[in-house]
Amino acid sequence: MEYRKLGNTDLDVSLICLGTMTWGQQNTEAEGHEQMDYALDRGINFFDTAEMYSIPPMAETQGSTEKIIGTWFKKSGNREKVILASKVAGRGRMDWIRGDETKLDRENIEKAVEESLKRLQTDYIDVYQLHWPDRPINIFGGGLGYKHIESETIEISETLNVLNDLVKQGKIRYVGLSNETPWGVSEFLKFSDLNNLPRIVSVQNAYNLLNRTYEQGLSEFYFRSSVGLLAYSPIAQGYLSGKYLDGARPEGARTTLFERGQRYETKHAEEAIRAYVNYAKERQIDPSVFANAFVNSRKFVTSNIIGATNMDQLKLAIDSYEVQLTDEDFKKIDEIHYRSPNPCP
Repeated sequence: MEYRKLGNTDLDVSLICLGTMTWGQQNTEAEGHEQMDYALDRGINFFDTAEMYSIPPMAETQGSTEKIIGTWFKKSGNREKVILASKVAGRGRMDWIRGDETKLDRENIEKAVEESLKRLQTDYIDVYQLHWPDRPINIFGGGLGYKHIESETIEISETLNVLNDLVKQGKIRYVGLSNETPWGVSEFLKFSDLNNLPRIVSVQNAYNLLNRTYEQGLSEFYFRSSVGLLAYSPIAQGYLSGKYLDGARPEGARTTLFERGQRYETKHAEEAIRAYVNYAKERQIDPSVFANAFVNSRKFVTSNIIGATNMDQLKLAIDSYEVQLTDEDFKKIDEIHYRSPNPCP
């Protein structure tokens, strides 16, 4: 396994990060434990979860993923072998999480941390991430461009002060962002530098062959500010495997079960997906492995968050770190990209 430095910390995290959001809904506790055992044996030392998981979010399963990780920690005794990342929900009306609108204020964050620690059966979280900003942004498949909406929002400096207290208390070690914009990243860095507050070490955003928007405004932060990408949705919710082409709905697949693939069903997406899948097959590489290998190849990516609902998918995803794409591969990727640039932003 390859390891990369997490921000400006002394932590070396595996290039492949084990995503967990299906555990407790599509996957049982036993299956989650099996995935963690296998991942650790393959050299993966980085797991990612969230208080909101499993996905899709609902009251009945909220927190179930963290509970599954917690029972594995207790059973295996492997807490110290894992760099654990979790997330606090941003502003939203999921009142089943804390009984009211979620916000990134002191009351919400402190309660979220305590409840996550209890479910995870641990005393600390290595990387605590803000799942999405407190302010409204159109980053969840909302198209290109920023649409300004006036609304109440918790100041970034206030959120950072709460996180600073949690670091001092030893409940979290480092801070990360998720589903963020360049403006948001720059503001967090500004306030941390001005007020000696925790400095963000990572940004967890969607990044894949169908959505390379991260390259345009955010990748520079890796080179100039040591803030790397934790890339989620590297195979575009399974669409880059080709399994949904021509409207197919395989039994048990995520989009078949939940119809949550709209982000990857835009006007020009199918054309681009077919082109990437066909090229991968010409190269005799599994299309999902090819898509993961592309993400792995990006220098600004700190870790690639893979997800699987069965062991065959998990093995393929982890194996992708061994696949080295060629200059000819990157030339072809860019050729397809320029024909259909970012069809699923």
